[in-house]
Amino acid sequence: MSFQSGPEATYQSLIEAGEIKPDPDQVHAVAALQRLYQKLIDYPVITGDEQGWLTRMTSGLLQKLGHHRPVPRGIYLHGGVGRGKSMLMDLFFSLAPIASKRRVHFHEFMLDVHARLQGQHDQAARKRQQNHKSDSDDPIPVIARQIATEATLLCFDELEVTDIADAMVLTRLFDDLLARGVVVVATSNRPPEELYKNGLNRQRFLPFIALIKEKLEAIPLMGPTDYRYSRLRGAETYYHPVNEETTAQLSATFFRLTDRKIEDRAKVPSAELLVQERTLFVPKSARGVAVFSFKRLCENPLGAAEYLTIARNYHTIIVVAIPQLTDERRDATRRFMTLIDALYDYGVKFLCSAAVPLQQLYAGHTLEFEFERTLSRLMEMQSEDYLIRGHGKTGNAGQNNNRDSH
Repeated sequence: MSFQSGPEATYQSLIEAGEIKPDPDQVHAVAALQRLYQKLIDYPVITGDEQGWLTRMTSGLLQKLGHHRPVPRGIYLHGGVGRGKSMLMDLFFSLAPIASKRRVHFHEFMLDVHARLQGQHDQAARKRQQNHKSDSDDPIPVIARQIATEATLLCFDELEVTDIADAMVLTRLFDDLLARGVVVVATSNRPPEELYKNGLNRQRFLPFIALIKEKLEAIPLMGPTDYRYSRLRGAETYYHPVNEETTAQLSATFFRLTDRKIEDRAKVPSAELLVQERTLFVPKSARGVAVFSFKRLCENPLGAAEYLTIARNYHTIIVVAIPQLTDERRDATRRFMTLIDALYDYGVKFLCSAAVPLQQLYAGHTLEFEFERTLSRLMEMQSEDYLIRGHGKTGNAGQNNNRDSH
């Protein structure tokens, strides 16, 4: 990749191709991303030998090791639903001229952090049982060093804090990561000062907010246009029956949602999601939209863990070729119900093609009572109120009506 073609040039080419519309707030954000892009050219990758960049800078060791550049200030993109935050971050991530980089949903990142914390606690307990002394009982520096050596650039989608356990960890972890030279780009529906709003013991979280405001440039994307909803407005979400016409209509909606041209059908990428050390294949994945067949999602032995991972990673899911659900498909029906619950809880937009009208989707008897809730949710998921709802889990402790993210 040529270092001459950064975010600004790529963004402009997307405008000229008619794939996106120019937006003043986005232009301002892209200019900031371009500046960061330039600073990352030849930016040194963090290795396991580095024990803290700020210490090295003050001691002069940084220059001796060939690290001549200061740690660039990161970027924090915030704004309402569908303003293009994730699109801009993904554009930057794909172009970032550094090999050591990671793009992750913030919720997934925190799950990983807590798993590492548990691992460190378990290891310390084993050492105590064996009467081995440990250099330190503090796991945060160890975890920060691990993460820093895995990715010099960290891009977080949907940074939000709803859990007291996360709030207590974040300040020290991010302080250590940034001190080691990690560069952070994040998206959030909230400005920094509103993170963990009304949360339990929020005063203990305020240093994290101060750290974000000091180390990251906060850029609002507050334009009046909800680009995501504008692409869905007027489109059907439930297509039936499954035939060439409905398949073509659903396909056209996918390309409109992802700003891609239908003639580029063969270029739509796939993806893989990590679910509890297992890999889940996503046949089509672009700009927060994923496409699956009903057979792949519901007739294979998947469960809540897979469906929740999908819900956290995608704001829109398209499922094709849903058959009429009967008692003979009881297991698949249960999985479908679990899938819809996960998508609903995270405000994920759901589009599908099905063999029969929605009211006839379930024709069995054994799950008739349970399926009523699924049917009710499927109907609500077609409403305008649901379609303008933000992507993210609702009803979390510590925040009031946290319905807007991405």
